[in-house]
Amino acid sequence: MTTFDLPDQSATEALAVRLAELAQAGDVLALHGEMGMGKSVFARAFLRALAQDPALEVPSPTFSLVQTYDTSKGAVAHFDLWRLDGPDSLFELGWDELQDGIMLVEWPERAEDDLPDHALHLTLSPGVEEEARIATINGWSDRL
Repeated sequence: MTTFDLPDQSATEALAVRLAELAQAGDVLALHGEMGMGKSVFARAFLRALAQDPALEVPSPTFSLVQTYDTSKGAVAHFDLWRLDGPDSLFELGWDELQDGIMLVEWPERAEDDLPDHALHLTLSPGVEEEARIATINGWSDRL
């Protein structure tokens, strides 16, 4: 387990860029944290870094549940499973087919046992200051 103190939003974005540099096809990043902890901020920065486009529009897939992007490292699927009816609905989203690329998953606990064992788990929790966050990472011990 690795822990990072993130004093503000730009630090969260910098961590996302760092992990984007380390990400490889077949990786799954599971983003944990309560509403408002910065999962979407992290996801936007991660996707913009992989697409090498700081102005890339990255809408939240809250209603579509999944949004895909073509990047220099291949296809990236950004899932928001908040509204998922249950893990059986993952099949309809192309869950299995999208695992060949990079998967970024908000609310991963809704995938239950369908989340791959090799997933990197990133948990964002409140820091001391209002904008501060603490990031706890489990996984990728060979890369971090």
